[in-house]
Amino acid sequence: MGLRFKPVDAAFYDLFSEAAQHLVIGSGLLAEMLAAEGSAKEDVAKRMRAAEHDADETTHGIVRRVNTTFITPFDREDIYALASALDDVMDEMDEAVDLILLYEVETLPAALSQQVEVLARCAELTADAMPNLRSMQSLEEYWIEVNRLENTGDRNHRQILAHLFSGEYKTMEVLKLKDIVEALESAIDAFEKVANIVEQIAVKEG
Repeated sequence: MGLRFKPVDAAFYDLFSEAAQHLVIGSGLLAEMLAAEGSAKEDVAKRMRAAEHDADETTHGIVRRVNTTFITPFDREDIYALASALDDVMDEMDEAVDLILLYEVETLPAALSQQVEVLARCAELTADAMPNLRSMQSLEEYWIEVNRLENTGDRNHRQILAHLFSGEYKTMEVLKLKDIVEALESAIDAFEKVANIVEQIAVKEG
């Protein structure tokens, strides 16, 4: 009698797609935060905290499934790494929203919207790419484009910092804004890490 193996648990693909959808929501809330005024900021921050909590639950769901599944669709280490990287993006976006609220920043440099646009595009691309983990097809364009966007984000980041230190802002404003700018940059970097992990998985499994 031949050996019978349990089928691969395909639920991981749905969970990764769910995690990516949280990032689309998060980038949208971040855009709202940049445009919000007064008490509206508190509402956006509250919804962002809820979205970040939902993202954490999805991440925990992935980890629990890894720990209870005999055969995973790809290496367990890669599943952990991808889940963690997706969660890091959400954490950084949540931090940016929280800092805007806590620092009571009323006027943000217009150039920050360019970074949020980069984040939104990365989120959309990631949400589109996650279902393709099932077949490991049509993923190369994803990581190439995210890497290109990360380079754009780096250029934007340097220009924003140069503007902050131009003398237009008071010292305390510079300190506050720099923290927000760095959180956005970290979120973009985290998206690049997601793309790099996807590339590693595709190379291994392809």
